[in-house]
Amino acid sequence: MPFQTVSPKLEGEAPKLKITDVECHVLLAPDYDASFTSSAQDSFIVVIHTDGGVSGVGECDANPWMAKACIEAPGTHTMGLCIKEMLIGQDPFQIGDLWKKMYLGTAMNGRRGMVIHAMSAVDMALWDLCGKAVGKPVHALLGGATREFITPYASLQPAGHRFEEYRDALCASAEKAKALGFKAMKTEITMNGPYAHGGMRESYARHTEVLKAVRKTIGNEITLMVDVQYLWEDAETCLKTVQDWGEYDIYFLETPLWSDNVHEMAKLVAKAPMKIAFGEWLATRFEFEELMDIGKVQVAQPDVGRVGGIGEATIVCDMAKARGRTIVPHCWKTGISISGTAHMAFVTNHCAFIEYLPPQLCHERLRRELAHEELVLRPDGTIPLPTKPGLGVEVDWDVVKKYRVA
Repeated sequence: MPFQTVSPKLEGEAPKLKITDVECHVLLAPDYDASFTSSAQDSFIVVIHTDGGVSGVGECDANPWMAKACIEAPGTHTMGLCIKEMLIGQDPFQIGDLWKKMYLGTAMNGRRGMVIHAMSAVDMALWDLCGKAVGKPVHALLGGATREFITPYASLQPAGHRFEEYRDALCASAEKAKALGFKAMKTEITMNGPYAHGGMRESYARHTEVLKAVRKTIGNEITLMVDVQYLWEDAETCLKTVQDWGEYDIYFLETPLWSDNVHEMAKLVAKAPMKIAFGEWLATRFEFEELMDIGKVQVAQPDVGRVGGIGEATIVCDMAKARGRTIVPHCWKTGISISGTAHMAFVTNHCAFIEYLPPQLCHERLRRELAHEELVLRPDGTIPLPTKPGLGVEVDWDVVKKYRVA
């Protein structure tokens, strides 16, 4: 079977441009808290320049120092080439060919992990660049928007170190999101497991107590999702708690098991009273194939900053459609990645929601300050179709300079 790739769909000939530089920036908020489970405290930004003066920007969700090394490290043999060197002098409109070239040329460096995450930023920057070069938004280059609006969900923000503080912070965050007009929300319920908030350890009955409190806060008209962040080791243990959560009308349960545990996922999908969602950490279509075909997961969550970029995420969306699955992309970075996610969603009819937090709901300063996206939450809880060229996002380069790490 031919290796599938995605390149811009253009009307007429593409401008004659050549890539002249691939610029990498490691950003870190000075007030970052290493005990806080949020990758939005740092960022890795790629800027691709051309001989025509047009540039594009992209971002990935991975350790920024590692991502920088993945792109700039010199190659020493044919299966471990330097990504930056492979791009210099190339036509930026050949995104699909360039993705394949990077994937094959770095095959011995990592076909599923950090290298793919770093490539995500490159891919995103190429789509932004091409859109700007032809004066069209990225969704037009992906084949054209199929709808006029998308629906975002707010991820509720926890706080505190005691159960009552944690529960009440999530409810307070839900009230803020509701006041802003959100019609869908996702609450974490993480008092145990690898993500345990503030080192808490509570009985699983108290997890249900949090869920009940959040649902009571938002009422029955708002869609509610739950993220338990890899809480259980197997389906049987998970079901002991969640089998009674059907009464709370949960749209999906996110990452209840470890991402590699696809056989247990299938057991859970068969018995859980809600849809099961996975995919935030996965890299490439190949991991999503295993997720959907063996794990039987109903909701796939590609992250444009991890899966391999906008093009690879689009391939995953097509795979989900062919299997009758729903897409709800993950995104926990700045407006750069959020914009990339939105453009993908506008061409994906089976994308039910996108993850989106306006500055008013963000704790992390990079998400508040770094980039200003075109996306606007309307009073009816939807985001209208963006029209600016490229990703439609404006990066504050003074903020880049302020938080850049040498």
